[in-house]
Amino acid sequence: MNAISREAVLGCWLGKAIGGTLGQPFEGLDGPLAATFYEPVPTGMVPNDDLDLQVVWACVLAGQAEPSVTSSALAAAWTAHVEFPFNEYGVAKRNLREGILPPFSGSFDNWFTKGEGAAIRSEIWACLAPSDPATAAEYAYRDACVDHAGDGIIAPMFLAALQSRAFSGGTVDDLLDAGLGVIPRDSGIGRVVIATRAWCEEFPDWRDVRSRILSRFASQDFTDVLMNTGFVVLGLLAGRGDFARSILITSNCGKDTDSSAASVGATLGILSPTSIPGEWLAPIGSDLVLSPGIVNLDAPATIEEFTDLVLRLRERVTFVPREAQHDWDPRSKAVRVTRSWSTRAGELGALNDWFMPPSHAPAPVSTGESADVELEGTWSQLPAESFENDLMLLRYPLDAQGVQHVRVMVASNLLVRVWLDGDWLFGRDGGAMFPAPHMPRMNTFADVELGAGPHELTVVLHRPEAGHVGEWVVAIADSRTKEWIPDALRVPPEKGAV
Repeated sequence: MNAISREAVLGCWLGKAIGGTLGQPFEGLDGPLAATFYEPVPTGMVPNDDLDLQVVWACVLAGQAEPSVTSSALAAAWTAHVEFPFNEYGVAKRNLREGILPPFSGSFDNWFTKGEGAAIRSEIWACLAPSDPATAAEYAYRDACVDHAGDGIIAPMFLAALQSRAFSGGTVDDLLDAGLGVIPRDSGIGRVVIATRAWCEEFPDWRDVRSRILSRFASQDFTDVLMNTGFVVLGLLAGRGDFARSILITSNCGKDTDSSAASVGATLGILSPTSIPGEWLAPIGSDLVLSPGIVNLDAPATIEEFTDLVLRLRERVTFVPREAQHDWDPRSKAVRVTRSWSTRAGELGALNDWFMPPSHAPAPVSTGESADVELEGTWSQLPAESFENDLMLLRYPLDAQGVQHVRVMVASNLLVRVWLDGDWLFGRDGGAMFPAPHMPRMNTFADVELGAGPHELTVVLHRPEAGHVGEWVVAIADSRTKEWIPDALRVPPEKGAV
């Protein structure tokens, strides 16, 4: 391994840490922002899952007698070393604990399939397959399919290929071409990359390009890979090779700022390690600081030691064929509920409750016929035309599997009211969804103490406007860890309900 290659790998991790530290205080903000430096200026590296997970993957692979990148090995690492409950991470770990293997662990019952969670893990695969975009992209696929699907997989493949190409030098356009070469150009990621390149040529002000990215690719989920990948491309192009300008443009676009700025910083750190200014390096230091959610791992103490671990691993890792995909029927994980239909039209005073059952009152009693139905999972969708009346009443059997401190979350874009064992819990009158138990929106959750089950959760949803689709996610989590409780809504019929 020559000194230049080591410098590029070290530049990757330093650039990653700098970009993540810059963007972290602004994560989730809409933008555009106007930062010109760290706010606040750190006194050391700030831990971030963007780097944490790549340290886990490297340590796990390094511990193998004959290292090879497989989805099964990475899936095992999730449950052994990662306690993050975040977004797609939490869903994937729930699926894995329910016996659902990759790639279905990423695609099944996952509202966050297009989240940034795998795109932020692309660098390790570029470092293990430098100047080999196709292999780097394949490694990224094997990683991403554990907790993503669709564009949530395509984005890290694009970035891993782009960053792998950066080890050979060249221009940003050379890197973008390499990334596009491993993905479908008609995918969402392909479209946003191509469109952003064209807009960067047409508009000199990055803010104008940002506005166009959002006009076509915006999402209610600030972690969505489409718009955030657009911001990465924008920073790389509009920054014109200037490290600070590039990461600032991307971070100032807003949304998933730490993730997108970290991707830009890592890419430029590979392409030109000496381009990282000293004033950006100094506050970071060299200590490798991991989040408390990374457990049971003997990790390197410094970024330099981590760099050397990756370089040694690169010499040892062997490419093996992709694991055969097993047969799995998603119907085996259906959620069985009792459904009935109702309306409050014509009732005196119904308008006061927006024609929903009154809040803080006992759970409504079905007056019409009820039927047992199977929902695909915890995440359900139903178009307005499939509603048989104004109100859909769903009764979910619930078993917290011995967990006493429980978070009940029902996130929906519809008017919704929720009761547990007949007692009022919460309600919300529609709005944007973010169905993550660790950071639910107001009035979409309650923390309760449960005795031995089973219990019954009553959810009432109002029909959406004509032509619209209603969706809802019901999550049962440990209120202390915010981790999903596996199979909490799949109560065997013989156990019954209250």
